[in-house]
Amino acid sequence: MTAVLTPPLALEGGIAAEHRAPNLIQRILSLFHNVRPGSDLTNFQLPPMFNLPKSHLQLFAEMIYCINDDYLSKCVEGSSSLERFTAVVAWNLSMIRPPIFGLAPYNPVLGETHHVSRGTLNILLEQVSHHPPVTALHATDEDKNIELIWCQHPTPKFHGTTVEATMDGRRQLKLARFDENYEMETPKLLIRILPIPGIEWVGNVRIKCKESGLEADLCFHKTNPFLGFGKNSRLVKGKIFYSNSLRTIYEIEGHWDRTVALKDVNSGESRVIYNAKEAIGKLTPPSIKDPKGLQPSESVVVWSEVSRSILDKDWGKAREAKRSIEEKQRELQRERKSKGEVWVPKHFILRHSKECGWDCSPIENVVHEAPIIAPCPEETRD
Repeated sequence: MTAVLTPPLALEGGIAAEHRAPNLIQRILSLFHNVRPGSDLTNFQLPPMFNLPKSHLQLFAEMIYCINDDYLSKCVEGSSSLERFTAVVAWNLSMIRPPIFGLAPYNPVLGETHHVSRGTLNILLEQVSHHPPVTALHATDEDKNIELIWCQHPTPKFHGTTVEATMDGRRQLKLARFDENYEMETPKLLIRILPIPGIEWVGNVRIKCKESGLEADLCFHKTNPFLGFGKNSRLVKGKIFYSNSLRTIYEIEGHWDRTVALKDVNSGESRVIYNAKEAIGKLTPPSIKDPKGLQPSESVVVWSEVSRSILDKDWGKAREAKRSIEEKQRELQRERKSKGEVWVPKHFILRHSKECGWDCSPIENVVHEAPIIAPCPEETRD
């Protein structure tokens, strides 16, 4: 079974240094020539020239398992609820990765999975819906009593000179040792085509823990395209406060690609809670520990031929490989329809309501060890 693993998105090196398609501006303008402003791009099919050689499932998971400093484990090290909440804010910042203008990951096929382990943390993702695209994630660390449950539904829209991608759904972090449950949002991805091309994370993000009564508001500021990407680019500001009284405890300010600091509003003292260069400077891709344990639905297997062709810049072969995958999915859909069958996720229970949107819950309580392993933060520093 063939599998292709590619470097993660990082501040230095990584896939950005290895893969860039030529004449992107002209190609992007021609790509959106017949697309009306306000159009939903959820089902928009990109040619391989515009694809990163990896699936959206991999990008979601890499935010967790590709890291040089284990910010997730720090969430259980705090001696107070405030210390743990601050650590959760820092961990959220560590999941923000520099996107690449003009390139997007593959839209996962229905039932596609991605299963990776890093140390005692085991992560499993499944594409539980294709139209609309909904991704479920479950991760457990039994040693640290950490559990992650995510259900995400991206909605990209075209606005004439920009594309804005909103990530709907819910992200949960559970710290069972302290009986604390954190819910968090994600910023929007803004792709600017004109007047000056660029891509950045923007918008407001809220992090909340009902058990401790603490909340955080973060604002990822939009860059003025005419002023360039200078000192105000990738700026993030926010605060940590009590939900009931709205009293601010800490103010947050910095740049998510540099450092972010926390300022005590009472004492005026500041300290850095996140250092991007140390956390996501140069990242090591995962490796395959057990080739026989790879499933046919695994992302690095499903897209292996497309990814290899993109890396080789064999665009004709990449188009054919991608078309073959898409046609196979349409054939399976026609077959299910003719038999009156309804596809059901293997690892999650999927729900939808008008009030809450899409929600997922894992079928099993624990995620087992994966055939793909990511290096632990201690190993990346050696």
